[in-house]
Amino acid sequence: MMLQKIAPLAEPRADLEQYSTPAYLAADVLFTAYSLGDIQGKTIIDLGCGNGIFSIGSSLLGAKRVVGVDVDPKALDAARVNSENMGVEIDLVESDIASFQGRGDTVIQNPPFGAQRKGADRPFIKKAIECAETVYSLHMEETEPFLQREVSELGAHVEYRKSYKFNIPHMFGFHKKEKKSVDIVLLLIRR
Repeated sequence: MMLQKIAPLAEPRADLEQYSTPAYLAADVLFTAYSLGDIQGKTIIDLGCGNGIFSIGSSLLGAKRVVGVDVDPKALDAARVNSENMGVEIDLVESDIASFQGRGDTVIQNPPFGAQRKGADRPFIKKAIECAETVYSLHMEETEPFLQREVSELGAHVEYRKSYKFNIPHMFGFHKKEKKSVDIVLLLIRR
């Protein structure tokens, strides 16, 4: 219920595939990570944090420190306002994924799915595995076989997976439908 109070981005960018993670989905991902001991007392990194839903949720679940990273200053402003409204403290860093140098215990992310730029999620996977030994990452389900190989090549393995339906609302001029449902998968990756 707390996550439902987090405001979406006022001006999402199509080129960055800034679709807000629905509260129900974010809550499920966060409770999965929490139940496996990967949030409480840990340093969490949220790559491509957008409105801050994973960052804020991690803080609410007892993370020691939370770092939200985004290349878009407007997204970071929204995450800052949302975190202040929720009464939590998160560190926000403006950086592209390739340049970010932080380290943490767990990365929780919903990277671009690659609909606008093929392979846009690949740098997020690579950076996440560099940043932390444990990664929770959402992707298009159809890309899972490729991601499994890539994760293995990066010296990690997929320990757990869970499928979801992700409803994408009509947000941009190129959208033809009122709403589109896509199959996505949460991958729990460990180094």
